[in-house]
Parts: sequence; C-alpha cells; structure tokens
Amino acid sequence: MLGTATDAYQPVERRLGITRRIVEVLAETGHPFSVVTKSAGIERELDLIAPMAAQGLVSVYLSVTTLDNELARILEPRAAAPARRLRAIRALAEAGVPVGVSVSPIIPFINEPELERIVEAAVAAGASSAFSIPLRLPWEVNPLFQDWLQRHFPDRAERVMARLRDMRGGQDNDARFGTRMTGEGVWAELLRARLHRVARKHGLRTERRPVELALFQRPSKPSAQGSLF
Repeated sequence: MLGTATDAYQPVERRLGITRRIVEVLAETGHPFSVVTKSAGIERELDLIAPMAAQGLVSVYLSVTTLDNELARILEPRAAAPARRLRAIRALAEAGVPVGVSVSPIIPFINEPELERIVEAAVAAGASSAFSIPLRLPWEVNPLFQDWLQRHFPDRAERVMARLRDMRGGQDNDARFGTRMTGEGVWAELLRARLHRVARKHGLRTERRPVELALFQRPSKPSAQGSLF
C-alpha cells in the first residue's frame, strides 16, 4: 500500500522519481499494490500500472476533499486542484485501471456537506468505488488544525470541534484500533449511511478491491539485501 502515511507523489517526486522506481520493482515482480494520492502525478505511471491492472494487480484511489476551488486552496494549498484530480480519475479509468475516490478527511460543516456531490463527480469521471474517513487529530495535527480552523472559519470553529468530539468519544482524538478510522456514535453512523446511500445509487464498491496475489515472482536480479534470503 502506497500513500497511507503520506502522499507518495510529493512535488519533489517529479525530480527524484522514488515512487516511480518502487512501482517498477512491483511491476517486474508481479507484486500487487494499491495507492492513495491527492496528486495527478499518478498518471505518469500509467505505462506500468495499466498492464498490472489488466492482471488484477493494482487499484488506485484519488483523494478528493472538495469541489470548491477556494476551499481547496486553503485546505490543501499544495495539492492538485479538484478538477485536476477528477481528470486523473478519468485518465486512469479510461486506461482500464480500477480507480476509486477517497472523500477523506471529512470535516463536519466544512467539506462534509459536499460528500454526495464529490462522489457523484467522481462517478462521472469513472470512479468505481468510494470510501471516506472522518478527520483525525493525532498528536501535533490537533493544534495545527484548530489554529487553521480559527483563522479560516472562526464562525463555526466551536461547532466543528463539538461534532468531531461527538464522533471521538468526547475527546479531540480517539486512537483506538477499530474506531480511529471510522469514528463512533450517531454522527459517524450518519456519515457512513450517507456514503453507502450514494454508493448504492451509483453501484459503487465501498470495500477495498481485492488484488491478485498469485503472480508474484522473485526479482531476476536480487538486491544485496534480498540475497540474504
């Protein structure tokens, strides 16, 4: 899985090509993988991932958090614009790559009202699956987010934090395995119900797409580390 801790397509990737080299190794060995990204840079890898997709070895998820360009500029100022991400979904789908949309993170009263519209825009672009994760505020992310919230949305900051705490057992964050990615309580259930409703309407998957596990082959030229085995 690429892109779960941080995006595998940072701007410097255009120069360094580290992710590109990782995908080359995965393609050479028939190693299945999935990737989550906010970047249209994934299109660069179409020559590698399209043939892999034909073998059931890859799935891609584009994170689309808003369709509002003004909100996108303050929420994710260094990421691809919403329309550019939707074009990436279309390019991947047209190349035969299974592509889904991640409406994550969901922030109550900020991008949460757009949930259905984002999914529908992704469907129009070719997405075949969808999932979402309520905003998490671990460690240093919490004060950074609350500062951002007060600067950009002071009129609703208290409501946003109250709703987040409703989904996190009364705390700013809940790190427990099993609930940290989904939240709990009435509001978390409502978000899940909304996502599943729009997904059913458009025939989308809401579970992770399975990948082919039987095609892996050891590298033809093992690395020094690999030769230890």
